[in-house]
Amino acid sequence: MTVIPIGIRLLPSLGGPNSVRTVRYKIFILIFTFLCYTSYHLSRKPISVVKSVLNRNCSVSLDHEDVFNISSHGNNTKWCDWKPFDKDNANSLLGSLDLAYLFAYAVGMFLSGHIAERMNLRIFLSMGMIGSGIMTAMFGMGYFWNIHTIAFYIGVQVIGGLLQSSGWPSVVTCVGNWYGKGKRGLIMGIWNSHTSVGNILGSLIAGIFVNTVWGWSFIVPGIIIASLGVLVFLFMVPTPDEVGCDLPDQSTSTSTKIQHYAEDVSEKSDLNGESYMEYGSTNSQTSLVSLDKKEKPISLFRALRIPGVIEFSLCLFFAKLVSYTFLYWLPKYIHVKANYDPEKAADISTLFDVGGIFGGIMAGLVSDFTGMRAATCVIMLVISAPVLYIYNLYGSISLAHSIGLSMLCGFFVNGPYALITTAVSADLGTHKVLQGNAKALSTVTAIIDGTGSIGAAVGPLLAGVIESSGWNNVFYMLIASDVMALLLLLRLFYKEMVVHFGRGTAVS
Repeated sequence: MTVIPIGIRLLPSLGGPNSVRTVRYKIFILIFTFLCYTSYHLSRKPISVVKSVLNRNCSVSLDHEDVFNISSHGNNTKWCDWKPFDKDNANSLLGSLDLAYLFAYAVGMFLSGHIAERMNLRIFLSMGMIGSGIMTAMFGMGYFWNIHTIAFYIGVQVIGGLLQSSGWPSVVTCVGNWYGKGKRGLIMGIWNSHTSVGNILGSLIAGIFVNTVWGWSFIVPGIIIASLGVLVFLFMVPTPDEVGCDLPDQSTSTSTKIQHYAEDVSEKSDLNGESYMEYGSTNSQTSLVSLDKKEKPISLFRALRIPGVIEFSLCLFFAKLVSYTFLYWLPKYIHVKANYDPEKAADISTLFDVGGIFGGIMAGLVSDFTGMRAATCVIMLVISAPVLYIYNLYGSISLAHSIGLSMLCGFFVNGPYALITTAVSADLGTHKVLQGNAKALSTVTAIIDGTGSIGAAVGPLLAGVIESSGWNNVFYMLIASDVMALLLLLRLFYKEMVVHFGRGTAVS
């Protein structure tokens, strides 16, 4: 039984023709889900900012008013650090916090896709956001409760990671339910800027408190995401039929879809070089009509058989490894390399995400124009490798270099990452073999982003371990990961080039 959200029932009904109401609700859902996932990333960012004060060189990192305290501690450069991050293994401990969170997030992502398909998305998303807010604030309360046990912070990170995994499958599925097959590169690239916007706001908010009372760097973002979670419970409308709006138009008619499907099977092969016939017989119109009418969640195995899912998932493993290493370590890198105070380092690190916004939009625009998703990713990955090398060499020379190269890195690093998690996931989640089954989108999204999240867990951990041998080695690791990401897409890149230039059409 469909239940209209309480907030929607209390608001005045939207008048006008049903088509007008549908457009208004679509705009509302797009903006609302944008804000929701912005708050997810906003609440993830504080740890990267606060790292600079949990462990620092106390002889140079404090304000001038603390000169007396510095001199009174002699050669002890760790006296101002937050225990237990005041030892030589501090970077490893900080890396373990990232690993605990991101590994739990990756595990939760695979589970969340299945859960999101099988329960009310409004309740699932609301519970995830409120729980995430509580756990984010709990980390900050460690400051006020004077907690110095690593087990507490790791426990908070694990639970927080599981709860945070509720976000991505939910918001993508909500958008998929309202927009159907209309969601593609450019609009998804713009919508996906919520990731970078959240990172920017998270850095700025955390930076306000980092030099004074770092506990508020977590509590304020926690309050924001939890508050939005309450609004989700009151106002989120996961599907159009809940409010009597038009369902998204998938095609002209079932018979036309069957005819086009049969033509595609006979004329071209899929991204894996296999026939679409492997996934459904075009001679059985009854089964296709049944599939079109009755949408059911798909299994993990069937989702993996969708052409391109495995390649893009593995590519995202390495692309997200690079992106999340920047997410969690860039403020500390800038703080150490350029000798900026933690607040200024946090502000400069936001420029990486500013570049990421433009990179995601450009990747979507180019892939829409050419019809070649894999080729767009490969080209940006090829360019990002030397850009990473140049950034490490010259990024800390001056403020201008830091600003320009941070934005350039964000553009090329986050471009492929944004394209794969949005437009590519939407393409694969609405693949021809699924015949418009919107319920499959959560599982496909969870597989792709879940695999990428494993890489996101590995990257910051490796950075914490490798950093002790020098930041140069961290960047060599990032460059190697970038190369691996593009190598995994070479076969799809080749097929797209052959199809595009050999036959004059693009692989869709």
